[in-house]
Amino acid sequence: MQHCRHALRNTRPLRRPPCIAIPRSFHFKVGLLEDLKARDLVAGVTREEQLQEELKRQPQVVYAGVDPTAKYLHVGHLLPLLCLLHFQLRGHKIISLIGGATGLIGDPSGRSTERPLAAASVVEDNVTSLSDAIQRFFAGAMEYARKRLPPSETQLSLPDVRNNLHWFKDMGLLEFLRTVGIYHRVNNMMARESVRARLSSQQGISFTEFTYQLLQSYDFLRLHKDAGCNIQLGGSDQWGNIVAGIDLINHVNAASSPDGKSDKGYGIVTPLLTTASGEKFGKSAGNAVSLDPSVTNVFDFYQFFLRTTDADVGRYLKMFTLLPIAKIDEVVQNHERAPELRTAQRLLAEEVTELIHGKDGVRKAVAATAVLYGGDFTSVKASDVVEALTGLPILHILDDVEVFGIPAPKLAVRCGIAPSHGAARQLVAAKGLYVNNQPVTDSQLRLTTADLVDNRLVILRAGKQKQAVIALRQH
Repeated sequence: MQHCRHALRNTRPLRRPPCIAIPRSFHFKVGLLEDLKARDLVAGVTREEQLQEELKRQPQVVYAGVDPTAKYLHVGHLLPLLCLLHFQLRGHKIISLIGGATGLIGDPSGRSTERPLAAASVVEDNVTSLSDAIQRFFAGAMEYARKRLPPSETQLSLPDVRNNLHWFKDMGLLEFLRTVGIYHRVNNMMARESVRARLSSQQGISFTEFTYQLLQSYDFLRLHKDAGCNIQLGGSDQWGNIVAGIDLINHVNAASSPDGKSDKGYGIVTPLLTTASGEKFGKSAGNAVSLDPSVTNVFDFYQFFLRTTDADVGRYLKMFTLLPIAKIDEVVQNHERAPELRTAQRLLAEEVTELIHGKDGVRKAVAATAVLYGGDFTSVKASDVVEALTGLPILHILDDVEVFGIPAPKLAVRCGIAPSHGAARQLVAAKGLYVNNQPVTDSQLRLTTADLVDNRLVILRAGKQKQAVIALRQH
């Protein structure tokens, strides 16, 4: 622990949450665990009957960890975040714990090789960025929920974002061993799935990663003692770490209990989410789909969910939205009668985009989709399209002279949808070059202001696939 103390002595505190009105909780027709199960958000629960009773008896405190391996949240974070949201909407207190300390070690769960150690400064910056991102997620999710759920009279608590470096940075090795290590049996630690899988691999597992479960178990203990936290949420690969935390809580409590017994702590794990074809959810061309619009453009985010297969769309509607299960079932049934209309995919894309990027994000993404894949431009707002496509290679912001000063085939080459002037002229001859979905019949045609959509845009298309959206530069 000493290296954490020296490397991160000046760790910045997490920023205060934004000043937003504390909303009231919402009415639900079914219990929390029943709803989570109906939405396929539960892969396993410890002592389910007892947990059901605890949830009915009084509001609980629940936490989920976030690994600071990047500055931004991605769609892989959505399942635990949405589970926390379901707890929050029912009046429970939620804690999002960022692993400022454990991020320096690396979780072996779900990995076949050891994670390279990250620089302390990188982890620190990631923690700060993630804290802001988590606050933004829950603020936006609350706006999304208000439009879909009837409110009750109980006020909600804002999310509590913490950093586990707070209790690890000044903890010495001897103190850690006496506080945590003494309660863990090595044979039980070796039996954890994350450890067994690595022990059987060629690389094996380092002592550093082997002790990761001790660190996470202490997180649960500290939140249990400091905040009354009794429930931990995590992915299915976190089951062993969660059970280790429950065991530690009960060992420590039993040591100070008159009868030497303790029965505290619960765990809920979400499924490992893959597509129907077995691919890891949230990967697009090898990159994680981010919740941050500066990393994943709102148009690409919308398109990611719009491309959902028929086999997955019903399940994703249950998992990633707050729509009633009965409505989702109805939508899926209607979709199955006319799958070519992709009504379920459009609903999914709009709902999740509103959850993450708000109504404005949906409007921009829908406008950009209409420009690129629709045929009617009459209602398109140029500013929405430009904002939605900013940062994508398909968007070209040009001066008037660049748009109107050369023939359309040369403009196609300028925008990269035709490889050469000769190829562009061949496209014209074959009626394969389009301006705003109208074929170009003259290789010397020059665009005019009459060709502009909403007085600013031109959509060039070569064949069926290659497109360019041209926007006049505003001075």
